[in-house]
Amino acid sequence: MENCREMEAALVRKSGEEEEEVAFWEELKRISSMAAPMVAVTVSQYLMEVVSLMMVGHLGVLVSFSGVAVATSFAEVTGFIVLLGMSGALETLCGQMYGAEEYRKFGNYTWCATVTLILVCLPISLVWIFTDKILILFSQDPEISRVASQYCIYLIPGLFGYAILQALTRYFQAQSMIFPMVFSSITTLCLHVPICWGLVFPLGLGHVGAALAIGFSYWLNVVWLAIYMLYSPACQKTKIVFSSNALLDIPEFLKLSIPSGLMLCFESWSFEALTLLAGLLPNPQLQTSVLSVCLNVTTLHYFVPFAVGASASTRVANELGAGNPRTAKGVVRVVVILGIVEAIIMSIVFFSCRHVLGYAYSNDIEVVDYLASMAPILCVSLSADSLNGALSGIARGGGFQQIGAYVNLGAYYLVGIPMGLFLGFHLQLNAQGLWMGPVSGQLKPGKEWSRTQVKLTLFLFEIFKASEQ
Repeated sequence: MENCREMEAALVRKSGEEEEEVAFWEELKRISSMAAPMVAVTVSQYLMEVVSLMMVGHLGVLVSFSGVAVATSFAEVTGFIVLLGMSGALETLCGQMYGAEEYRKFGNYTWCATVTLILVCLPISLVWIFTDKILILFSQDPEISRVASQYCIYLIPGLFGYAILQALTRYFQAQSMIFPMVFSSITTLCLHVPICWGLVFPLGLGHVGAALAIGFSYWLNVVWLAIYMLYSPACQKTKIVFSSNALLDIPEFLKLSIPSGLMLCFESWSFEALTLLAGLLPNPQLQTSVLSVCLNVTTLHYFVPFAVGASASTRVANELGAGNPRTAKGVVRVVVILGIVEAIIMSIVFFSCRHVLGYAYSNDIEVVDYLASMAPILCVSLSADSLNGALSGIARGGGFQQIGAYVNLGAYYLVGIPMGLFLGFHLQLNAQGLWMGPVSGQLKPGKEWSRTQVKLTLFLFEIFKASEQ
């Protein structure tokens, strides 16, 4: 009898393990089928800024390239990242409402988010108008600051388009309606390249034309998604209702959107702060240009794990809304594995292309060589971003944005920035040292975290010295 019971228990355990394995592979397929097109969406949207930066870089004027590089980073962390982070609240609210089949509230949340994000654009626009004064306050080169200010001012129309675009993106994402976003984003990017080239070169608008092209492309993307939402039968249940009653949900939206925005901003602001401090290093144009390109590259890459996290966020929110917490819990395992695989692949690709990547941004051989020397540090940064971006999606789907905000605050501002200042200025590692700081901060605080930070920093220092030799 005892042997029979043991055999029965073993069979039950085996059956349970087989079910978990089947569920794992099914979840992996489901998330991968969503993540791959979401990568195309997020990367295509951000590539519009990258294309504009590249166009200006090939004008052959270093001060214009440096100014636009700084402006792109500044606009990203003070505007675009804020809107992107705050819109993450819709992943929680709309995702759970869709899973619970409360379609009316789904549309209300999207509408109140759109209004809120547009209002947030107003103070951001005011900051952009005074970009030159802010940069000079941080001891930046006056010529670079002047170019950066012009670029940001002409980018303001694109800021409002981006706000609406992010609300619409979360609207479609929560319903797993990826195709409309893929089509509109890729088509817009394909049109953005000739439009930007025409404004920058034949029309002779230079960096001003590059900024105007971004605004035109963002609004074009908004128009296409709005038309699909209004006339597609698939959107009839969740159609956005332009009602004043929807504005009553703004406090609930802000309760999640503010920590959601801070969770993403704390990380980006730390890198941007050190990029601005690069202007105090010897040869500030070179140091600032290289660190701005590094920030541009890592931001571009971040949208890959961010898309994986967005897919996971949708799955978690939908399952929680439908009352299936066990299924939502299984998503975490899948996301971690995807993050590790993506980190390995991207690090290998980037390190292999380190000597040619710089030419995409500039013809200046000094910039290209300096960027190549940053490759080992950037590979570690990309790996950390892969896991951070994916797991942040889990936090947004479950509504844990406040915890993520506190963790990032401690990681980057108690560890990352002080470490970067020490390495960059005291040890005179310049741009490499500044970048090592926030990279070490990407290991989130936990048990014996300070010892781990020191070990990682020393490891990065050894990598840098080896790459120089």
